[in-house]
Amino acid sequence: MYRSRHVRKSSNASFLRCLVAAGVYIGGITISPFVCAGDPGAGADVFKQECAECHSPKEGKNKKGPSLFGIVGRNSGSIADYHYSDALQQDHWVWTIDKLHSYLSQPAKKTNPGTKMKYDGLNDPKQLDDLIAYLSTLH
Repeated sequence: MYRSRHVRKSSNASFLRCLVAAGVYIGGITISPFVCAGDPGAGADVFKQECAECHSPKEGKNKKGPSLFGIVGRNSGSIADYHYSDALQQDHWVWTIDKLHSYLSQPAKKTNPGTKMKYDGLNDPKQLDDLIAYLSTLH
């Protein structure tokens, strides 16, 4: 009896974390198919390997690339004290889970021609999901 109740509570907690990460909006729920797939802890390691040379997870700390603090839900090219490429400034989108998945899974030059970002893309689906799960925690 205790075991099944514990599993149910654990499942409910996981489900609620997924809803929070996906964003619950009045009038409906929008959940990305990618949001629950990743492990933020493993994603922190992927971030260190793939992103940390150019990006910081800390608010207000830009490096070669802009800070990725608060990236999920942020408008592209919107950090005031970072000089973005013309290509990114001209493209107006919101960094959603789906957009990050698409953008990071292929070379940056393909997803945003004219960008100054030098990234070949992350082709390991598990690592990509983990990375995006980690980026979703940066707020």
